[in-house]
Amino acid sequence: MKLTRSPLAPERFPDLPDIDGVHAATFSLGMYKYQRDDLLIVHFPEIASCGGAFTRSLTRSCDVDWCREALETSGGKASALVVNAGNSNAFTFEKGVAKNEATLDAYEALTGMPRHECYIAATGVIGEPVSPDLIAQHLPTLWPTLQPGKPWLELAKAFSTTDTFPKGAGKQIEVAGRTISVAGIAKGSGMIAPNMATMLAYIFTDAPLTPEQCQQITSRHTNASFNCITVDGDTSTSDTVMLFATGAAPISQAASDEAFEQISDAIGEVFMDLAHQIVRDGEGASKFIGIEVTGAVNDNSAKTIACAVANSPLVKTALAASDANWGRIVMAVGKSLEPVNRDKLVIEIGGVRVAQGGGRAESYDEARAMAAVSGENIEITVDVAMGNGRAKVWTCDLTHGYVEINGAYRT
Repeated sequence: MKLTRSPLAPERFPDLPDIDGVHAATFSLGMYKYQRDDLLIVHFPEIASCGGAFTRSLTRSCDVDWCREALETSGGKASALVVNAGNSNAFTFEKGVAKNEATLDAYEALTGMPRHECYIAATGVIGEPVSPDLIAQHLPTLWPTLQPGKPWLELAKAFSTTDTFPKGAGKQIEVAGRTISVAGIAKGSGMIAPNMATMLAYIFTDAPLTPEQCQQITSRHTNASFNCITVDGDTSTSDTVMLFATGAAPISQAASDEAFEQISDAIGEVFMDLAHQIVRDGEGASKFIGIEVTGAVNDNSAKTIACAVANSPLVKTALAASDANWGRIVMAVGKSLEPVNRDKLVIEIGGVRVAQGGGRAESYDEARAMAAVSGENIEITVDVAMGNGRAKVWTCDLTHGYVEINGAYRT
């Protein structure tokens, strides 16, 4: 089916900085009924440091299993990344492993590099095996076409599925008088619920980071961004976030170490930007919703409560209809089964207090509440009056468009 561009999409794909030490190419494997590229290959000629976060799903793809193994075996080193769209290679057992083995065999034969420095990912339909040589047969022809400065837009488009717009984000900072660049791309629109991680996202920097630093940054910022978004409460079998650092920036390791927090913060901004774009492209979405919970017994409890609200179909459909049905938020807070002080609970929507002291707020104004849920951006705050825990998550509304997209996903 033809997908309509999300009304929450940015006006255009951003201008992202080139990352020295990154060579790339895209290609069409023919996974779709119409002409498009559905494979991206990235090569790090001088070897990059890397870190990763992967889905905890018990039905995860063999690609995820491979990346976990490769990250540990290589000691956080990377020389290549191979990602296809159109088929997730999940729940395909020996046939899925055979596809990966053939790809890795071809990679080793072409480059002479250890296979554990090549990371593989796939996204698309679950449970449909593909030919083992789906990618391997094309690598000898594709490898010579890898080049620096490949447009990020082409890479972002190549691994999209039900995305209605390609997702990219970038940042540049000054460290020791030199420029450090960060660029990231992501895909995701449906089957989005955090259980580290969600969707596919790849972030690249020329900072001279060690593998340990890459993993520290990835874990830290995944928890604050990709692990705080949800579209439909469903965790994918292929969720992956990886950070690659080429070390090509003209600064010393010592200068990078000294500016570690500054570099980490810049990379974190890219993580957050990409995470928000995924929510803004939620299947059928028309509203971007932030939900902040304070006063919980701890941060984990606050996040559980926030996710209960964010994943409630009743809350999401009410907001889709611009209906300030705050009673549904009360319901969702309660169903979380986390400690809350029912009689001191405070709920605000867009700064409009709707609930307080165990009931409707005395200052409640229906017209103001309805106005607060009528725009594209909605902020909900919930104080459960139990402690100092706090968390914020982001979601979107639930419209007829979600049913239409997912009802026709394979057809």
